[in-house]
Amino acid sequence: MADRVGEQLGNYRLVRLLGQGGFAEVYLGEHIYLGTAAAIKVLYAKLASDDFEHFRKEARTIARLVHPHIVRVLDYGIEGTTPFLVVDYAPNGTLRTRHPKGVPVPLPTVVSYVTQIAEALQYAHDQKVIHRDVKPENVLFGRRNEVLLSDFGIALVAMTSNYRSTQGMQDMAGTIAYMAPEQIQAQAETASDQYSLAVVTYELLSGARPFQGAFTEVAVKHTLVPPPSLREKLPMISADVEAVEMKALAKDPKQRFVDVQTFAAALEEASRNASSRTTFLGDIPVSQEQGASFSPETIVLSQQEAQEVSPTALFTTPDVAQQPSTDELLADKPATAAMITPAFEQKEAVEAVEAVNTPVLKEKETTALTSQPPHKGISRRAVLVGLAGAAIVGVVGGGIALLTHPLGSQTAIQPGNVPPGTNGGTLYTFRGHSGWVWSVGWSPNGARIASGSGDATAQVWDATSGGHLIVYSGHSDSVYGVAWSPDRKRVASGGFDKTVQIWDATFGDHYYTYHGHSGWVWAVAWSPGGKHVASAGQDTTVQVWDSANGRHANTYRGHSGFVHAVAWSPDGKRIASASSDGTVQVWDAVTGVRLYTYEPYFTDIWSVAWSPDGKRIASASDDKTVQVWDALDGSHLYIYTGHTDFVYAVAWSPDGKYIASAGDDKTVQVWSAIDGTLVYTYRGHTAGVRSVGWAPDGKRITSGSWDETVQVWKME
Repeated sequence: MADRVGEQLGNYRLVRLLGQGGFAEVYLGEHIYLGTAAAIKVLYAKLASDDFEHFRKEARTIARLVHPHIVRVLDYGIEGTTPFLVVDYAPNGTLRTRHPKGVPVPLPTVVSYVTQIAEALQYAHDQKVIHRDVKPENVLFGRRNEVLLSDFGIALVAMTSNYRSTQGMQDMAGTIAYMAPEQIQAQAETASDQYSLAVVTYELLSGARPFQGAFTEVAVKHTLVPPPSLREKLPMISADVEAVEMKALAKDPKQRFVDVQTFAAALEEASRNASSRTTFLGDIPVSQEQGASFSPETIVLSQQEAQEVSPTALFTTPDVAQQPSTDELLADKPATAAMITPAFEQKEAVEAVEAVNTPVLKEKETTALTSQPPHKGISRRAVLVGLAGAAIVGVVGGGIALLTHPLGSQTAIQPGNVPPGTNGGTLYTFRGHSGWVWSVGWSPNGARIASGSGDATAQVWDATSGGHLIVYSGHSDSVYGVAWSPDRKRVASGGFDKTVQIWDATFGDHYYTYHGHSGWVWAVAWSPGGKHVASAGQDTTVQVWDSANGRHANTYRGHSGFVHAVAWSPDGKRIASASSDGTVQVWDAVTGVRLYTYEPYFTDIWSVAWSPDGKRIASASDDKTVQVWDALDGSHLYIYTGHTDFVYAVAWSPDGKYIASAGDDKTVQVWSAIDGTLVYTYRGHTAGVRSVGWAPDGKRITSGSWDETVQVWKME
């Protein structure tokens, strides 16, 4: 990002850089004639010519938002193809800088903030404008310390351009924490801003956001998991205040308050009631981590209660002990998932809660969850359609817009004709992870297995017994890819912290960290000789570097989308990379020259693998297929269509006779590499299967899943 200090945009000279966000750099600007100060938001977006008028229209719309608690847009313009906005300069920082994470804010102060923010949002909603990105970083303090809501402009301008930046994608992890379930599904409405404000309120009161974890895990929690009890975190919070919060945090927007100002009024009245009974102990540092379990007092409203309750009514806690058990609730649910019905939604919710990175729910909480009234079209699978690659996702003011597959088209889940299989082949299940398992890999001698997880660890364990050997915790976010060096002495792990780390496979000692990527690292692979590592990711590149010291060798830039997978040919001369741009590209490992592109897809490609003899390549996609093709020239051979959902992983048996593929239909399928004839279906997992690998002897297979397990099994 170029430093523009000293440049002139419109009538403003850029004096100094104030900050950088996911979509814009913000400069302090000085009017060249009047000498007045303003903040200049220079967007990273590059507008196409047909976007200009749309940008001007949206900029005029937000410029008309004149309210005491909204940062005014003073001017706008386009410099070349770069749009910029001129807004009021707020000199006293943000809500985030004023109240650091982990420190609760006194209730009266929170109520004051919420009241002012709600006034701004209500005004905007009355003008048919949705903010989409309410979070502490977008709440500023003006010259008189009044609260000012900013970045309406970013939310709207982002929708006008074809821009889809890597930096913007990275910013989603910071925004997802405040995002409403319907906004995650690209269906934002005014109630979405109310939900986001309620998350901010929860964080201010308790010192921690309701949901923690990696991006996709937090998204699923927003959609399916009840927020942890405020009173469990802070017993001095009254039931009235908690009840108001829980209503504003309802999963179904129709069960929230009628508008955002009603929410603020209810919170204010509840706080007045509470002030006569309790004393708030502010400035008490608390852990930023989530509590160890959900409170049995989690508030659950029936649909009738949600419709009839007044804004300030005291919600009552359900008598969980009188409710039927989870098993009883689910006993009459249909086994098939042909369509998403309320019954299926409730069962899916329980499975999703078990799949996300949270402690296992006690029976009381699970029962409370299943007893909630169903809400429109939200399932774990539907969320992952939007988040795990059904479409390229773009950020709209911190929101997510599905650019390829609208969620409405994903409501039907058709049962498949997968031949029956059994779990009888399971040798053992490894349960060392507390988050989704993204990747697995056998050591070259078959004695150990490495796995990477959403719990931010890579773990090495005994391939025979599952006994724990190493927990590597050098990453600060999900570990997406793991790979063994050919000499089995080192492991490479790549993750959402944008790094690849090389560490000792026996003792877990860290050797060095490769920092070449500017986005999430999706895949890592060692060259057959062990001299180089190839890594790929969100920044659309594949980078090749020296495995001994991390010295960069070359960067392949042929893709236009995220690169999800990378694989070396057995002779080490070529590399195949698979991308969300719908292509697999094969290129020279030394020069980086593209040899050919295989592109019969129109959707994300998640996995690619060479046959052991290097003559064929298999690739897996979210079109539910695996395609096999000639590695020399890319000519198509056949398509395997046994899966009924996204296919995330593919692996050849060491002798090249079979292919194993795994996907979101919870199965691993083994089939003939010659003609695609199905041989065996493994059904041991209870959630989507994200990775698969054959033991070097070809007798065992391991698979990692969103059910947080790695299972080792054999065909029967």
